[in-house]
Amino acid sequence: MYSPSQIRDNFDFASRTVAGRPLVYFDNAATSQRPRCVLDLQDELCRRHNANIHRAVHTISFEATDFYEKGRAAAQKFLNAASPDEIVLTSGATAAINLVAQCMARGGFIGQGDGILITEAEHHSNLVPWQMVCAQVGAHLEVVPVRAGKDTANDGAIDLDAFRAALRRGVKMVAVTHASNILGVVNPVREMVLEAHALGIPVLIDGAQGIVHRRVDVQELDCDFYAFSGHKIYAPTGIGVLYGKREWLEKLPPFMGGGDMVEKVTFEKTTYADIPLKFEAGTSNFVGGACLAPALEFAASLAEDEQVCTHEKALMSAMDKALGFVDGLFLAAKEAADRIPLYTFTIEGVHPLDAATLLDKMGVALRSGHMCAEPIVDRIGGGSMLRASLMPYNTVEEVEIFSDAMQKVVKMLR
Repeated sequence: MYSPSQIRDNFDFASRTVAGRPLVYFDNAATSQRPRCVLDLQDELCRRHNANIHRAVHTISFEATDFYEKGRAAAQKFLNAASPDEIVLTSGATAAINLVAQCMARGGFIGQGDGILITEAEHHSNLVPWQMVCAQVGAHLEVVPVRAGKDTANDGAIDLDAFRAALRRGVKMVAVTHASNILGVVNPVREMVLEAHALGIPVLIDGAQGIVHRRVDVQELDCDFYAFSGHKIYAPTGIGVLYGKREWLEKLPPFMGGGDMVEKVTFEKTTYADIPLKFEAGTSNFVGGACLAPALEFAASLAEDEQVCTHEKALMSAMDKALGFVDGLFLAAKEAADRIPLYTFTIEGVHPLDAATLLDKMGVALRSGHMCAEPIVDRIGGGSMLRASLMPYNTVEEVEIFSDAMQKVVKMLR
């Protein structure tokens, strides 16, 4: 059983100070901190097992390859994919979504006049790649609204009636977030997959935030693709996971050409490697891939611990209370039925950039700006908001420090 102090004991950053104060790191939705088990393996691989994978016959290449493939196997287990062949290792969720978008277009699965359905609350990584495909092939976006803002219901829910109606307007691809990086709302993705599949429409889920706070079984979910970034869930930056159903990965064309994704190359013709290597052109980030194993094992150990679940609920209760003390604060999706510990807000008379700058001087790290989700932030937050996002290594005491700091900031800026 984990206690909050035992969780923090795994992280060296917990002893950091900023501006002479203990660091309160509440920017976890951007990048999580790495536990010692990940940092130790990262160091070991760089020092003793640094080699190119899959290609050479010498010992350390075999060692590096084995570590890398253990990372793939860990992702398969974590997602409950049917086979490691359904796990493509990428540089992050952004690369994974771009891969699917481009391959769907090149393979002729999205074309002139087709619709691509997204929601209003997507991260740029699940918006811009589809805009690029639309420009390439003459498709169009179907954008489903969410209930968030000061002049409407503020539970962050997707308008499912609008979703169902949009599906019937020539949609050939659905790409939706599991949990919004602005609203913190967990979407009913299983229901959305069922609705889309009833019409023969494939579904990609952007799991960059959802995977961190919810257990995901891709076979039960039955999505066609699921993407996430390692750096949001205790792994290094520059590594990500794309789950794809075998039948889709086998019929999609490659995303990039180069080494390691080929079977045979001649000047006349090239044949491609089997999945998943068909989608892993070039020299892979073997260190990042290998570090998925300890990162996901650590995440799984927390997810299975009831005490950690209780701790997360206590954190969220404390944050609800802390934000309630701030006059003039508007919290996006305040009435959400199911949310992760992520809070995006504005404060009347206080610019988010000014608030974040002053909070940093008090040792509190928050995100400010449009958080790479500009359309929804423009609508509900006037172009810029503040975001606090928590992980199990955060504490109720840190929330209290944050609360005191917020009160001081508001007094200084108003």
